[in-house]
Amino acid sequence: MSDAQAAGFQVLVKPAGPTCNLGCRYCYYLSKTELYPGTTSFRMSDEVLESFVRQYIASQSAPEIPFAWQGGEPLLLGVEFFRRAVELQKKHCPPTQRISNALQTNGTLLTAEWCEFLRDNRFLVGISIDGPRRLHDPYRVDKGGQPTFDRTLRGLELLRQYGVEFNTLTVLHRQNARRPLEVYRFLRQIGSRFMQFIPLVERVGAEKKTLAGPPEPDGKGGDAPVTPWSVEPAAFGEFLCAVFDEWLRHDVGEVYVQIFEVQLALHMGLPASLCVFAETCGKGLVLEHNGDLYACDHYVYPEYLLGNVRTRPLAELANLPRQAAFGAAKRDTLPKQCLACDVLWACRGECPKHRFGAARAGERGVNYFCAGYKRFFHHVAPYMEKMAALLRAERPAAGIMAALARQERQSRRQTR
Repeated sequence: MSDAQAAGFQVLVKPAGPTCNLGCRYCYYLSKTELYPGTTSFRMSDEVLESFVRQYIASQSAPEIPFAWQGGEPLLLGVEFFRRAVELQKKHCPPTQRISNALQTNGTLLTAEWCEFLRDNRFLVGISIDGPRRLHDPYRVDKGGQPTFDRTLRGLELLRQYGVEFNTLTVLHRQNARRPLEVYRFLRQIGSRFMQFIPLVERVGAEKKTLAGPPEPDGKGGDAPVTPWSVEPAAFGEFLCAVFDEWLRHDVGEVYVQIFEVQLALHMGLPASLCVFAETCGKGLVLEHNGDLYACDHYVYPEYLLGNVRTRPLAELANLPRQAAFGAAKRDTLPKQCLACDVLWACRGECPKHRFGAARAGERGVNYFCAGYKRFFHHVAPYMEKMAALLRAERPAAGIMAALARQERQSRRQTR
């Protein structure tokens, strides 16, 4: 087994690059067209597609090989592109392994043909939706500035109609983070049973027309102000706590919220399945349309370009010493404030791109969301421990709902 296989890296594929039919006001990826000046087509060629599929399958030793397709908007490439991708997967996958596919979309281009293909090929589809109309539409607009809620919901209804497995990805911005139960109940109402909540923070670039890049590993370069749409740390923490309380009393075992599942696993002594909460990172790479491989989805910048899979083997690029150093820096550059924190084991400093805050002792490198995460981790800890105990006893974690209901009934009787 190669070093890369042992490392278990994964690749997020951007087959249409940063091109998208929407113009979301908070999107950080649309500007990536500037990495390829003069490019008129961001469509991944068949040569790049087959080279990647072949090399990626060869680099993976696990029984299941996960492919993840994102953008921009990957549906712009049309169904035939993905039919070809599936053909190549079947061509190169050995009989001892199987392929899974996940595709992230804004949902506005979904059709019956798309849904039949996605269902028949067992794609897991992630739909980007930020809550009900009044919370989705302020930022998620098309190129003409028009709202997209109705088109996104129409696409989601098609997925449900055709029996396509889907989950929802909700970007938490300045507005919807202040309405946690409205967002959560809406997502539950539209049929989402697996939810991801992604906190949004971007910083204004030096010219105030672009977004700032990531800070240095030690937090330097983090003085740029955050954008007006960035979620506030305290609001982020309160959002998570409010949704957790609702979920804990009604939906354990029925609705899966990614951050809750990750934290429950950590309370059971299992490793973090999400890179931002892992001790080190560097195993989630990004492939651009032309075969360029970058260190991470949040680090698609020239200085983090590892190489191109057409000219250098994918496994070799993924295992470069500088990529290993990039991943280790997540652990090795934590400020003293983090190292002394009682919830470091649950947080691990979160994503390095968000580490631009100042520590109490004047150090740089504290995560922007620190206060929100600490609020959340402390709030959920007793309940996570109870659910972990249930699971260790080979009982469903959902048993906590009945236990809480009994406690609350007893408490009400005692206060009468």
